[in-house]
Amino acid sequence: MAKYGWMAGALALAALGGCATLTDTTQQVVAVQTVQDNVEIVGVGCVLSNKAGRWFVTAPGRVTIRRSAGDLMVDCRKQGSGAGYDVVAAKLNTVNLMGNVVVSAGLGYFVDKHSGAGYDYPATLTVIMRAQAPPPEPDTGAAGNAVY
Repeated sequence: MAKYGWMAGALALAALGGCATLTDTTQQVVAVQTVQDNVEIVGVGCVLSNKAGRWFVTAPGRVTIRRSAGDLMVDCRKQGSGAGYDVVAAKLNTVNLMGNVVVSAGLGYFVDKHSGAGYDYPATLTVIMRAQAPPPEPDTGAAGNAVY
């Protein structure tokens, strides 16, 4: 039985050969742009986050994020221009999935799901900005004094 030990090791390595974890990176570059009333807004601060971490970028701009099987939250704000929020779903990289199913009998899928390497987000994220309502005027009451 010991003489076949090398064969078991070789089969295990071959099974993981289809994993995106071994063939792809867990990082991805995404471009972020912000739009309000069909016009691109520049100088907007955005925070991107998922289960793997949090990243900051000034839109329009590019940022390197870590892939995850979970959603990517994008929160953008600019004083005087409003705010925008979007949730972007991770999409399974089907090319790597087929390799995992065929080569590793599905084992590689679980490795890729945990590391995020088998998932992609869109290359460009467009966040729709909405104007913030001005703060409400204080109620002056009947006597003309502000009521807080």
